Amino acid sequence: MCVVPAGAEPTEFKENRIAMRDFLTRLGIEEMNPGASDGEWFGSGGELESFCPTAGERIAVVRQASADDYDRVVKRAGKAFETWRMTPAPARGEVIRQLGLAMRDHKKDLGMLVSYEMGKILSEGEGEIQEAIDIADFAVGLSRQLYGLTMHSERPGHRMYEQWHPLGIVGIVTAFNFPAAVWAWNAMIAAVCGDTMIWKPSSKTPLTAIAMQKIANRVFADNGHEGVMNLVVGRGSEVGERMLHDRNIPLISATGSCRMGRRIGEVVAGRLARSILELGGNNAIIVTADADPALVLPAVVFGAVGTAGQRCTSTRRLFVERSVFDRTAESLIKAYKSLTIGDPLDEKTHVGPLIDEGAVKEMEEAIAKAVEEGGEVLVGGKRCDRPGNFVEPTIIKAHKDMKIVRDETFAPILYLFEYGDLDEAIAMQNGVDQGLSSAIFTTNLLSAETFLSHRGSDCGIANVNIGTSGAEIGGAFGGEKDTGGGREAGSDSWKAYMRRQTCTLNWSRELPLAQGVHFDL
Repeated sequence: MCVVPAGAEPTEFKENRIAMRDFLTRLGIEEMNPGASDGEWFGSGGELESFCPTAGERIAVVRQASADDYDRVVKRAGKAFETWRMTPAPARGEVIRQLGLAMRDHKKDLGMLVSYEMGKILSEGEGEIQEAIDIADFAVGLSRQLYGLTMHSERPGHRMYEQWHPLGIVGIVTAFNFPAAVWAWNAMIAAVCGDTMIWKPSSKTPLTAIAMQKIANRVFADNGHEGVMNLVVGRGSEVGERMLHDRNIPLISATGSCRMGRRIGEVVAGRLARSILELGGNNAIIVTADADPALVLPAVVFGAVGTAGQRCTSTRRLFVERSVFDRTAESLIKAYKSLTIGDPLDEKTHVGPLIDEGAVKEMEEAIAKAVEEGGEVLVGGKRCDRPGNFVEPTIIKAHKDMKIVRDETFAPILYLFEYGDLDEAIAMQNGVDQGLSSAIFTTNLLSAETFLSHRGSDCGIANVNIGTSGAEIGGAFGGEKDTGGGREAGSDSWKAYMRRQTCTLNWSRELPLAQGVHFDL
C-alpha cells in the first residue's frame, strides 16, 4: 500500500505553496494504493520509502510488487495484447489523444509532484509533463503513419511489400531523473504500435509513476481497454531480474547507468530478444573563438546546472578556444555566483537538490579526485549548509590527462578545458566512452560542418549553437558507444516497437523458382 504519513511536509518549503497532501489527493495518491497495477491495484512485496530530496523527509511508503504480482501483471498484459493489437492503429491513437488531454488537465499537479519527489525546479517539473503531452500528440499522428515499403519483384506477376506488426509486451525501465517523460517516450509510441507494456520505474520516484499510471488506467478503462499500460514497483533483484529473463517480453527499453545497461544488454541478448538502451552521457560543448558569447553563456549554464546536473544530456565538459578562454571563464564564474539554490517549488530557484545522500557523496568524491589530479576549483565545490541534498554548482579548470573527466558524475560539475585548434577539441570531446549529446558554438560555417561531418562528433546528438540539453521529441533520441545505441521518441524510432514482415504475393498462374531452379514436374 501507499501511505502518506502525517507531518511529512518538509519544513524548508515555502509557506504559501499548495499543501502536499492536496495535490497528491487530486492525483489519486491516497492511502491503500499498492505498487502494481494492471487496471487494479495490488502489492504483496516489501515496503519502499519515498523521500523528498529537498529536506530528506519521508513522503510515503509504497507496498511493492512481489514476483507473484509481477507474473499476474504479465498475464494480464498478454491477454490485453490479443485485443489491443487487433484494434485499428488510428483507434489506438484516439485513446492516446485522450490520455494526452488527461495529462494536460493534471499538468500543474503532476509537475509539482515531479519537483517534490525528484527535486527538479518547478518549471522543469511542469516542462517534463509537457514532454509527455507532446509525445502523446506525436504518437496520435504516428498512428496513421505506420508505413511499409513496396518493392518491385524480379518475378513477373508478383508483388512485394513490407508491413509492420505489433511486437508484444514491452518492458519499460526508467530512471529517477525523468520519472514521467521517459516512460511516455516509450509508452505512447508502443501503444499506437499495438503493444502492451509493463513499466518498472525507479525506486527513488515511485509516486510519480503511480500518479501517471492512475491517469492511464482511467483513460484506457473508459475506452474498454484495460491492461494495456501496466505498472510494477519492485526490487531490481526480484522484479527487475524477472523481467529481463522473461521470454514473454520481446523488448526491454531501459534508461539508466552504463553498468545497469551492460547487465540488461547481456541478459536480454542471451535470450535473443531486443533492447533499447539509453545510458550514460559525458556530454561536451566546444566554443570557438568566433562564437557568440550571448548564446554560449545561457546554453552552458542551463546545460550544466539544469536539474542539478542530473540529466543524461547535462553538459559535463566545456572546451574553449585559447584566445577566448579567460573571458568565457570569467563570465561563467559570475553567472554561477548569481544562481539561486533552494526550494524547487519556489519560482525564483535555479538549482534544486540532488536526489539523495549517495549522489552528494559521489559529487564530493569526484571533486576531491579532480583536485588530486591537478584540477582547480574555480567556483562552487561545496555542500550547502542547510537541510537537504543541496550542493553548489561547480566549475573545475581541467586538463586532458585527468582521468576523472572520463567518468559521468551525475551532479552539477563542469570541467573547463582550453584548446588550440578544432581538431584537438573534437578529439578531446570524442575521447570518452560515452556518446550521447554534443554541441559546438561557432559562427564559422566550416567549423560547424566539420563538427557535423564524419570526422566530427561521434555522438548520437550533435548541435550547432544550441546546448546539449533540451532534445525535441520529433527527433530520435539516443547515443552511441557506452550510451547504448538505442533510440526513443521521434523520427522512425517506432520501428523498434514493431516487427517487420516482408510479403510476396504471386498473382500470376506461374511459379518461377529462386536462382532459376526448374523441376520437370
